[in-house]
Amino acid sequence: MKSTLFNLVPVFLLIISAGCGQTPEIELKPALPRDTLSITEERTALDFPYSEKEIDRQLRKLIGKLPAEEKDGMERRNWLEYKIINGEKRYFSRAASNLRLIRDFHLNRAARDSMEASDPEIIHRKSHTRSIMKASEAAATPVLPDGFTINYTLKVLPDAVPPGEVIRCWLPYPREDHPRQGNVKFISASPGDPVIAPDSAVHRTIYMEARSEKGKPVVFKTSFSFEARGQYFDPEEIICRPYDTSSTLYKQYTSEQLPHICFTENVRRLTDSIAGEGGNPFETYRKIYLWFTDNIPWAGAQEYSIMKNIPEYVIQNRRGDCGMQTFLLMSMLRYKGIPVRWQSGWKVPPDGKNLHDWCEVYFEGTGWIPADISYGLQYTEDRKLKEFYISGIDSYRLIVNKGVAGRLWPEKTFYRSEPYDFQRGEVEWKGGNLYFDKWDYEMEIIYDK
Repeated sequence: MKSTLFNLVPVFLLIISAGCGQTPEIELKPALPRDTLSITEERTALDFPYSEKEIDRQLRKLIGKLPAEEKDGMERRNWLEYKIINGEKRYFSRAASNLRLIRDFHLNRAARDSMEASDPEIIHRKSHTRSIMKASEAAATPVLPDGFTINYTLKVLPDAVPPGEVIRCWLPYPREDHPRQGNVKFISASPGDPVIAPDSAVHRTIYMEARSEKGKPVVFKTSFSFEARGQYFDPEEIICRPYDTSSTLYKQYTSEQLPHICFTENVRRLTDSIAGEGGNPFETYRKIYLWFTDNIPWAGAQEYSIMKNIPEYVIQNRRGDCGMQTFLLMSMLRYKGIPVRWQSGWKVPPDGKNLHDWCEVYFEGTGWIPADISYGLQYTEDRKLKEFYISGIDSYRLIVNKGVAGRLWPEKTFYRSEPYDFQRGEVEWKGGNLYFDKWDYEMEIIYDK
């Protein structure tokens, strides 16, 4: 049995930001302490904390000294990301590390591929996915169950709210309505009287309340166990019959969900240039997936609540984290009339735990198949193993969400820290929402084998 502690502090400097979605589901209630513009400005300032002197120091450490002309070129291409805030150039919290990733992807692919191919997590992933393929030879059903126990803690910083006030907290909880995840068991939660959202909710949560005390953190904890399975669909066995375009499923999962699942002119033009007109839906999807692998590197993301249109950002800047890539992929597929739905929560492999987003694509005659766009291709000569994540998924997933921008259970009063996805948690009191800089969290995972 292996136990790992995953501590993400401070949260607003996270490598991975997650989720996005559907504006009509977001209620900006009258109780908001400030207008949305003010909230966005405050959150933007947190995401862009570094002065030019500070970013130069980081660049020297990560990359070496950049000549001024080269640095200016990186800024013009937005590879080194900044904003002008109150008349001052302020750099994104991940600007320096993102620049190294982007440069390696575009200018030094051989070294990048070699580094990733030797990464222990990726080596383990390739062995694991090969086993899933082998176990799936008879049928494309969920296979190779792995068991996990999660101890999740969210800690509100001392004096984040006045003493004696009730703090409301929502933490992630595993879904029980998906065939790849089951045997969910509640173990404990504190403080008492937790409320677990039903599986009908878009975001599966466990809700608790506690009163603040002067000078002390307010701590929320939950423990649960669950079982997850991998799944693989052999591309040669995927059936693609004509879609029933009058069905509820088709209409729901081929529609826009503004602002981040959208059919803008740029989305339409790019999709058509890659996929062309007509053709087999799976081959259309595969062409788009392979385009991402060649053109869109993973990079740390701004908080989604401050981004106006994620697919447009990815197209214009040619980069994105798992959720950003997934939103663009979903926009492209839905525009082409291929149903696709959001799925997210955590990836939970040994030594590689983090927030994560992916999706599922629907093919008439086959059903829903998993698709992880940001995992991309694996490093192997075996084509099917190389393209595993086009039609397969590993067993190391915690599924929390089945869509975007849903309501929390019970409903939240104030505008959320993450208004589209739900992975880290949400916290508020009667005076307003508590943003990510007011709390931190940690996740311990115990593996059953």
